[in-house]
Amino acid sequence: MLDKTFSPQEAEERLYQLWEESGAFKAGGPEGAKPYCIVIPPPNVTGSLHMGHALNNTLQDALIRFERMRGKDVLWQPGLDHAGIATQMIVERQLAAEGNIGRRDMGREAFIERIWKWKGESGGAIVGQLRRLGASCDWSRERFTLDEGLSKAVLKVFVELYRQGLIYRDKRLVNWDPKLQTAVSDLEVENIEVKGHFWHFRYPLADGVTYEWPLTDEEGHPAGHETRNYIVVATTRPETMLGDTGVAVNPDDERYRPLIGKFVELPLTGRRVPIVADEHADPSQGSGAVKITPAHDFNDFEVGKRQGLAQINILNPDGSLNDEVPQAYRGLDRFEARKRILADIEALGLLDLVEDKIVMVPHDEKSKLVVIEPYLTDQWYVDAATLAKPAIEAVERGATTFVPKNWEKTYFEWMRNIQPWCISRQLWWGHRIPAWYGPDGHIFVAYSDAEAAADAQRHYGKPVELKRDEDVLDTWFSSALWPFSTLGWPDDTPELKRYYKTDVLSTAHDIIFFWVARMMMMGLHFMQEVPFHTVYIHALVRDEKGQKMSKTKGNVVDPLDLIERYGADALRFTMAALAAQGRDVKIAEPRVEGYRNFGTKLWNAARFCEMNECVRVEGFDPAGLTQTVNKWIAGEAARAAAEITEALETYRFNEAAGAAYRFVWNVFCDWYLEFAKPLLMGSDEPAKAETRATAAWTLDQILLMLHPFMPFITEELWQRTAEQGPKRATMLIKAPWPQLSGLGDAACDAEMNWVIRFISEVRSVRAEMNVPAGARIALLIKDASAESLARLERHRDLIQRLARLDSAGIASAIPEGAVQIVLDEATLILPLKGVIDVAAETARLKKEVGKLQDEVKKIDAKLGNARFLAGAPEQVVEEQRERKADAEAAMARLAEALKRLESVA
Repeated sequence: MLDKTFSPQEAEERLYQLWEESGAFKAGGPEGAKPYCIVIPPPNVTGSLHMGHALNNTLQDALIRFERMRGKDVLWQPGLDHAGIATQMIVERQLAAEGNIGRRDMGREAFIERIWKWKGESGGAIVGQLRRLGASCDWSRERFTLDEGLSKAVLKVFVELYRQGLIYRDKRLVNWDPKLQTAVSDLEVENIEVKGHFWHFRYPLADGVTYEWPLTDEEGHPAGHETRNYIVVATTRPETMLGDTGVAVNPDDERYRPLIGKFVELPLTGRRVPIVADEHADPSQGSGAVKITPAHDFNDFEVGKRQGLAQINILNPDGSLNDEVPQAYRGLDRFEARKRILADIEALGLLDLVEDKIVMVPHDEKSKLVVIEPYLTDQWYVDAATLAKPAIEAVERGATTFVPKNWEKTYFEWMRNIQPWCISRQLWWGHRIPAWYGPDGHIFVAYSDAEAAADAQRHYGKPVELKRDEDVLDTWFSSALWPFSTLGWPDDTPELKRYYKTDVLSTAHDIIFFWVARMMMMGLHFMQEVPFHTVYIHALVRDEKGQKMSKTKGNVVDPLDLIERYGADALRFTMAALAAQGRDVKIAEPRVEGYRNFGTKLWNAARFCEMNECVRVEGFDPAGLTQTVNKWIAGEAARAAAEITEALETYRFNEAAGAAYRFVWNVFCDWYLEFAKPLLMGSDEPAKAETRATAAWTLDQILLMLHPFMPFITEELWQRTAEQGPKRATMLIKAPWPQLSGLGDAACDAEMNWVIRFISEVRSVRAEMNVPAGARIALLIKDASAESLARLERHRDLIQRLARLDSAGIASAIPEGAVQIVLDEATLILPLKGVIDVAAETARLKKEVGKLQDEVKKIDAKLGNARFLAGAPEQVVEEQRERKADAEAAMARLAEALKRLESVA
C-alpha cells in the first residue's frame, strides 16, 4: 500500500544507492547497442553545487537517462578539475590560519603533498552533491585532471606540440595577479566598476617644438588658436606613465600632423618619447592623443609592436615598482607610487585636468580584492591560430553544431581573431612544465629528466646541470584534452575506440572559447576527429527578477537548500521546464514548490489507481481496447511520448517537460481519471477490468516518460506498484522507453476532445460570470448535429457531473437572460437570469478591465521611453513586454465576458 505522501528525504538516498550498487550507471549496454557518451564538464575539486551546476547536470542527466532507456550503451564520464589557483589559495590560507610557514619556506614537494592531503580529506565535496541531484554518472570511471593517466596525456601533448613548433616561449603581456604572482586567464579576471579618475597630464614637447592648438567657445564653435609646447594625454593609472615609450595620434588628425615624428620629454624620467601616427588614437576621445605603455596595456602592446616602440616593464611580480623607474619611486607599492607621481606632476605644473569617472578595473575573480595588472613577462604559449583553422572548418562543414545555432557566430568571432594561448602559471599545484634549461638558457623539452639530460649531453657534448622550469600548466590545458584523455588516450583503449567522438557537450556560453574551442582544437589535432557532434549551450540561471546572482546582492539561491525542502525531483523538473533555448532561467522558489506539488499530484493519482484496484495485467495490449475513453487515453499517451522524444532529441528540454506536465496533470489526472470513475464504479465487469488495466498501463507510461526529469519519485512508484501484478523485468532506470506508435483512434479522440471542450467552456463561463459553485444550471443545446446529440447522450452523466449542470436539454429558441457558448456547429445555452447579479458582475468586470488598462498604459509609457530601453537590462525590458501581453490577453477575456453579460441583461 502506498504511503499517503512521497518523502524525498527518505527515498532519494536509498534509491540512489540501489541504482549505483546494481551497476545501473555503468557503461556497457546490450550487445549491439549504439554507444552514447557525454563527458561531464569537470567541476573544480574545490567547488560546491551552485544553480548553474544544477541546471547543466539536470539536462545532461535527462539526456543520459533518456538514451539509456532507449537501449543505448551509455557512458556519462565524470571527473574533477584540479583547479590550480583556487586549490592553492585554499591550502595557503589554511597554512596561514594554522600559523604554519608559507609554501616557499615549506618547499615544493612538501607543499604539494599537503595539497594532496587536503584533497583526500576535503576535496571533491561536489561529487556527493551531484549524487544528491540524481546524476547517474559512471562513478567507477571517475577521473581527476592530475591523475596518472591524464598526467600522461598532458605530458605527451605538450612534448608533441613543442616538437611540432606549436608550443613556444615568448615575452608578451599577460593578466598578472600581484598577490598570487602568477599569470591568470581572462576568465579569472572580473572587471568591476569603481569610482575613479581620468588624470590629464601635459607632456612637454622636446627640442623647443610648438604647434597651434584650435580653441572653441562654450558652445563648441571655433575661437581661434593658441600656441602650445606640450601635448595632453589622459590616464586612469598614472603610475604607468613611467613606462611610456610613445605618444600616439591619429594620422588623419590635422591638429597633430606637424608633431608626428617629433618627441616629448617624459616627465619625471628625462626620457625622450616619440610621437607616432597610429589608428588606435581616436580624435573624438579626450585630446585625441594617447600615451603608449607597451608593457602595461594590451592595446598599447599592439601599438608598440606596430610602431617598434620599446617595452619597459616598471613592475616587480608583487606589484611594486622596479629599477626601471627613477630612484624616488623604486620599491613603492603601485598605488603608493600613484599618489607620489600625482603630487610630483602637479608640483611641476603638468596636471592639466582631473576628471571624475566610473572606470572598469580588472580584479581577481575569486576574492575581487586584488587589482590585476597587464604585465610583460616570459611565458609558454600555444600557437592557437594554427590549431584553430581545422576547428573553424569543422563547424563550418557541420561536423560539430551548436544549439542554439546563433552561438556558432560567437565561436567563429573568437576563433578567427584568436591570440596566442598563454599556458604557463607561476604556481606549484598543477602539471609541471616538462622543460629544462641548460647553463646558457637553451631549452630542452622532454618526457623525463633522463631524456632531457641525454638531449643536453648531445647538445653540449658533455653532461651538464639542468634546471627544470618551475611553472605549471594552465588548468584549461588539461581540460582541453578531457573528451579523449578520460577515455584512456594516449593508450589505445577499448573505451577510446567505442566512445570517441562523444555525442553532446552541454556547457555555458562563457567558456565557449576557454574550453569548447580548445577541446575542438586538441581533439582534431590528436584524434583527427571532432570531440562531439553537438554543443548545447544552456542558459544562465538568474534570480526570479532576472538579475545575475551574486553574494554581494544577497540573491544567491542554493540548490542544496531547495533539494532539502522540496526534493531533487522538484528542482530538476523546474530546471528542465525553464530551460528554453536562448532564454535565461529565472529561478523562483514558488516554481520549485509548484513542481513539488506536481509530484504530489502524480503520487495521489497512483494512490487513486491502487485504491481502485488498477493493477498491471500480463500481456496487456493497448491496441485491443474497446472502451472509447481507454482508446483515447492510449492515443494521448502515444502523442505525449512522441512529443517528449522529439523535444529531447532536439534539446528542447522545456518543451519535453511541458509535454510531460500537460499529459500527467491535465490529461491523465484532470480528465482520464474523472472519465474512468463511472467505469471503475459501474457494474459492467469487462469495461471495469479493461479500465483498471488501462489506468495501470498509462501510469507505467507516465513513469517512463517522466523518469529522465524526476527519477526518484518515478522509480519509487515503479517499484511500489510492482507489489501487485506481474513482476517487473527491471528497475525503471533500465526499463525501455515507450514505443507507442500506432495507438490512437481518430473517432475516439474527436469524441473525448468534444466532451472536454464542452465541459471546459461551461466551466470557463461559470468562472467568468462568478456563478456560485453550488449552483446547478439547466443547460440547453441548440442547432446541434445528430453526432453531437449522440455524444451528449453517451456522456450525459459525465458532462452534467463535471460541469455542475442540473440537466442538458434541447432548445429551439434562446430564452431571455441566457449566456451563449459556440461549440462547433452547436450553441450551448446557460440560463443565468436570477442565478447571478448581472449589474454587480458587470461593475466587477469593468473595474478589472480598468485596472488592466491602467497597467498597459504604464507599461507602454516605459516601453516608449528611449532612455528606459537604453538603460534597463534586457531581462527587465522583456519582463515588461510579457506583462503587457498577459494584461492584453486578460482584457480580451474580460471583454468577451462583458459581451456575454450584455446578453443576460
